Amino acid sequence: MSADQTLDLSGLNCPLPILRTKKALATLESGQTLFVTCTDPATPTDFAAFCRQTGHALVESTAADAQFHFLIRKR
Repeated sequence: MSADQTLDLSGLNCPLPILRTKKALATLESGQTLFVTCTDPATPTDFAAFCRQTGHALVESTAADAQFHFLIRKR
C-alpha cells in the first residue's frame, strides 16, 4: 500500500515522533495515509496509544533492522 505522505523521524526520541506525526496528519485530508519511520524503541507503544486516543487508524506497524514503520490513516 502506498502512502499519501512519508515522514522520516529517525534519530528522534519521545515525544518528538508523536508531535511531528500529529503535525503531519493535520495537513492530510480524512482517509489519507501517512507512512512514518522511527528509530525510538518506545514508538510502537506510543503510536498504538496515539491512534487509539485520536481515532486515527494504525493500519500497519512493523519493525526491521532497528527501525519501526507505521502506516496511519487519518480519521
